[in-house]
Parts: sequence; structure tokens; C-alpha cells
Amino acid sequence: MVYGEGTAYLSHDPEACANCHVMQGHFDSWQQSSHRHVAVCNDCHLPPGFAGKWITKADNGLLHSIAFTTGDFPDPLRIKPRNARRAQRACLKCHAPLVHAMASAQGEGGLPTCVHCHSGVGHALR
Repeated sequence: MVYGEGTAYLSHDPEACANCHVMQGHFDSWQQSSHRHVAVCNDCHLPPGFAGKWITKADNGLLHSIAFTTGDFPDPLRIKPRNARRAQRACLKCHAPLVHAMASAQGEGGLPTCVHCHSGVGHALR
């Protein structure tokens, strides 16, 4: 907790997400993205609501600290499926009017995930 500045992880500050050197590229790319002025890490990567936010922070924080302490993580980092679903829900929440119009036009076939077409939006140049 001390070495990794773990208490910073409890904040809403995007720089806290970059306190590990492996996250610096993600932070830098977010700073260059179109979403920098409207969303921070927690907005896209955590569920809404007090309980969901803190349970997810605890779960991811524990897994991140173990992975980064042991060095057992993929390089480049890859988002886990459950966290990708969480980010997808955040996209749909913020862009609901547009998504609703697209889904209505699409019919029953469904839509691809947002990052299928917009992979560089939240993290430019990634």
C-alpha cells in the first residue's frame, strides 16, 4: 500500500491510475483522447452507485496489486471481459440517445461493442 501509493487508488483522480508505470501509457493516451474533458477513469471503468464502485475498486485493486507485485500480468495490458462489459455499459449510458437510434435502425441483429469501431476514443493512439 505504501510503495504502490494504494490510498491514491481510492480517489477520483486519473493520475492515481497511472501510479504504476505499466499504466502510464493508458493515462497518456487518455489525455490525448476526445473524452479527456468529459470522463475520467472511474466514469468508464467503474459501475455507478456507491456499493458497486467500492466493491469493484477493492476487487480490481487487490488483483492489480498482486499482479504488479509479482510481475504476473500480460504486456501489453488487456482489459478483462467483465471490465470490458462495464466499460461498454458506460458507453451506452452516456451515449444513450444515439445508441437507441442506432439499435432501432439495426433491428434484432444487435450491435457490435462500441470499441469495435471506436477503439481509440477513450484512449487515443491505443
